[in-house]
Amino acid sequence: MKARPAPLPVPVANWTGCYISGGIGYGLWDQENTGYDYTGAVRVRVTDSWDTGGRGWLGRAQGGCDYQFGGIGSWNMVVGVFGDYDWADLSGRVTDPAFGSVSSEKLSSQWAIGGRIGLLVTPALLTYFSGGYTEAHFDRLNPVNNVLGGACGTGALGSPCGVYLPARTYKGWFLGSGMEYSLGWAPGLTLKTEYRFSEFDLATNTIYDSVTNLPFGGGLGGQIDSRKYVQTVTTSLVYKFNWGKSPVVAKY
Repeated sequence: MKARPAPLPVPVANWTGCYISGGIGYGLWDQENTGYDYTGAVRVRVTDSWDTGGRGWLGRAQGGCDYQFGGIGSWNMVVGVFGDYDWADLSGRVTDPAFGSVSSEKLSSQWAIGGRIGLLVTPALLTYFSGGYTEAHFDRLNPVNNVLGGACGTGALGSPCGVYLPARTYKGWFLGSGMEYSLGWAPGLTLKTEYRFSEFDLATNTIYDSVTNLPFGGGLGGQIDSRKYVQTVTTSLVYKFNWGKSPVVAKY
């Protein structure tokens, strides 16, 4: 009886190539604030540090390129670079104990550029870690009085304090991890879920007079130092330009 030839190895889609994606997610931000009076010869701390934060939804657009290669033993690995942009509405209420005020603060956008490295657990499932540089934009703050008879405004609750903190872009870094899975019924499409943590540099925010637009001083926290942290979880639909082209032999 004539022996049958051994079956050829089954080719699998190559993850090497470029992609675009769009998704939605949920995020949280937290910050550590400290008030200072900077009007004297020496900058003086006038408050203890306090924490505030916000939360909300975001949308993310991303583009990038990956390269698949043989990794540890029979495992295939993927490395890549990417950039993305978030449209966000992560809002919270920020108090100032020195001034007796409260403000609405919102993270309205964030962008990042970085890289990732991952392991193909199966030909269709990629697990990975990511990291890189990021910037986040927080909108202008307009404090109002939150203490009856307090130091700002007319003393009535909710009255404008007559000052503001300008919008600010914070610079920092991020680390993340995620999974990406090939949708077999739709060549070129994958579904990706990623967690990301971002930490931003300490920034000094000067308070300004709403009428004169000049710096506001006078011992009630004329400056606020803030360090911000952001956490997000997003799920995105990814379209890979080259899915199914240049097949490689699975080694799993």
